Amino acid sequence: MIRVGVDIGGTFTDVALAYPDGLSTCKVLTNYTQPEQAILDGIAIAAEQAGVQLAAIEQVIHGTTLVTNSLIERRGAKLAFITTEGFRDVIEMRSENRFEQYDLNLTLPEPMVAREDRFTLNERMGPKGEVLLPLDPAEVSAMVETILEGGFEAVAIGLMHSYANNTHELQMADALRAAKPDLPVSLSSVISPQMRELPRFNTVIANAYVQPQVADYLGRLVARLRDADVTAPVFMLHSGGGLISVETAAEQPVRLLESGPAGGAIFAADYARAHGLDKVLSFDMGGTTAKICLIEDGAPKTANTFEVARTYRFKKGSGMTVSTPVVEMVEIGAGGGSIASIDTMGRIQVGPRSAASEPGPACYGKGGTEPTVTDANLLLGRLDPDNFAGGAIPLAVAASEAAVATRLADPLGIKAGEAGFGVTEMVDENMANAARVHTVENGRDIEHFTMIGFGGGAPLHACRLCEKLGITELLVPPGAGVGSAIGFLKAPFSYEATQGLFQRIDGFDADAVNTTLKALEAEARSFVDKGAKGAKTTTRLTAFMRYAGQGWEIPVPLDYVTFTRDDAAAIQSAFEDAYRILFGRIIDGLGIEITNWSLVVASVMPDAAPATRFDTGTTAPIMRTRQFYDAALRRMVDAHEVERSALTAGQAVEGPAVIVESETTTIVTSAYRAIGQGDGSLLLRRKEPV
Repeated sequence: MIRVGVDIGGTFTDVALAYPDGLSTCKVLTNYTQPEQAILDGIAIAAEQAGVQLAAIEQVIHGTTLVTNSLIERRGAKLAFITTEGFRDVIEMRSENRFEQYDLNLTLPEPMVAREDRFTLNERMGPKGEVLLPLDPAEVSAMVETILEGGFEAVAIGLMHSYANNTHELQMADALRAAKPDLPVSLSSVISPQMRELPRFNTVIANAYVQPQVADYLGRLVARLRDADVTAPVFMLHSGGGLISVETAAEQPVRLLESGPAGGAIFAADYARAHGLDKVLSFDMGGTTAKICLIEDGAPKTANTFEVARTYRFKKGSGMTVSTPVVEMVEIGAGGGSIASIDTMGRIQVGPRSAASEPGPACYGKGGTEPTVTDANLLLGRLDPDNFAGGAIPLAVAASEAAVATRLADPLGIKAGEAGFGVTEMVDENMANAARVHTVENGRDIEHFTMIGFGGGAPLHACRLCEKLGITELLVPPGAGVGSAIGFLKAPFSYEATQGLFQRIDGFDADAVNTTLKALEAEARSFVDKGAKGAKTTTRLTAFMRYAGQGWEIPVPLDYVTFTRDDAAAIQSAFEDAYRILFGRIIDGLGIEITNWSLVVASVMPDAAPATRFDTGTTAPIMRTRQFYDAALRRMVDAHEVERSALTAGQAVEGPAVIVESETTTIVTSAYRAIGQGDGSLLLRRKEPV
């Protein structure tokens, strides 16, 4: 098939077009006013390079940051939230956790829905689905009038224990839709049918908040593609790393929160399997953010909750926790467009603000005046001003010098080059700290991992990160500059269905579990069949479990079988194994509880072709010699410049070196050497052990 993957990022829109003779890729600046225009432009460029007619494209796969950006920037619909009497302020009270204990002036994030737009119904379901207080039809009618008079553009409904019995939610939704059929209504029992009212309420609110905007955007995209003679079906990559139909994405846009970064994790996982790497640290750095993900045994780590729109220096707990399937990663505001500034203590700080694509870094010449990471890299010789983005975007060195000098160097009384080093060293340390925290939180030692770097910015910074983290091997796959878009083409059709079902292991009800899982499987298969009907599929089952009295659960993978009462011991053993890996020990004598179940149905993808590994090699052809600033040596060094296409399998170049290609540049520091691999990857290995 001729398929195209498109990833809209904060700065660039990446396109990867796979056709019978190979792969065509390109990067274009993201169009914030009309995001679909950048997609059309990129597809046209990639198709022309491949010699492919637009009408011949058979599938379009898309990932976007539209949902995340809308939540962060609060650019959603005028929203009403309907909940149970007494629970109106749950989303404002949050978890009552102080995410910064010693900040006496701590300001909590504003809830997504103002209090005056939160309404309550005098009804109540019990945790087992029993009706404790029936819903009065007269109250439903009065609520419909209130919503219509308020002029709301969307409605979120989250009633207590609706995951166990959603009759009241359906009754309220049916009344709203009967009164106004075109009013978007989201139900927590559909969007997130799991225990814990705070993340469930947050999730349905986030879904309703962005639904009109996302539905409008996807509708425009499909229409514009058809006008351009691209009549292929459009599929979206969801946060869990699989494909769903564009119709499902329009109904449940909250599943798109991390769709772009998830594609990058799939991209890295595919190369981890090809190279037989069991422990991989995926490092994806673009123009606006950097994402770090653990990949073990060829699969990215996943979770059923995610925190979006962190407001307090990206600190955990300061954002909005939503319960939706997601590839688990840490994401920080560190990209090529991240803006550098001086704080009140006279220190250089980088991010989270970004120059994005409009106006972009100062060196883009589009009106940007603030210094960015890209400007710093240009001053340090790591970028070629005449060959950035394959020469499509000429860089103005003088503009970078002016921005860095005016905003950083002059106020600090240092040279522009020294300020540029401070910028890159600060952003590298921020990313290294994020990687350390992420691995420690998951009970892993980072030194034992191989890094896979991709995205337009990662190959520039990955070697320095490896130096800071003590990592001895780094892999830069082919097409790294557009890795997420390529990852879309490697993603299966998949859907994760979840359901809250509370049980203690010592009272394990196998019949109730089997009934729930069959319903989840039917739900998941119905969505997968929309894009891969008849395809061979695989099923993954996860139970979320905890010790009695604990406040949170851990995911426990289980075999998907028809359970019997006798399986309780095996489930307990699986929980103890997972708990021991995370915390080093188990707790004897405490009861064990299951809170939620998750079942994934996914189409089976072809196995990654094994890559031939080369640990040494002959000298690669050198284009020329240039200089760049080696941070570890604290000085400019003479470096060999090599064209990536000329560095074939079994050829090597000693650091310091610069390996150039259209979408990115790989910096090989003095401590590393780069060796071409059988699949076109670059393996950067430390010359001497740390």
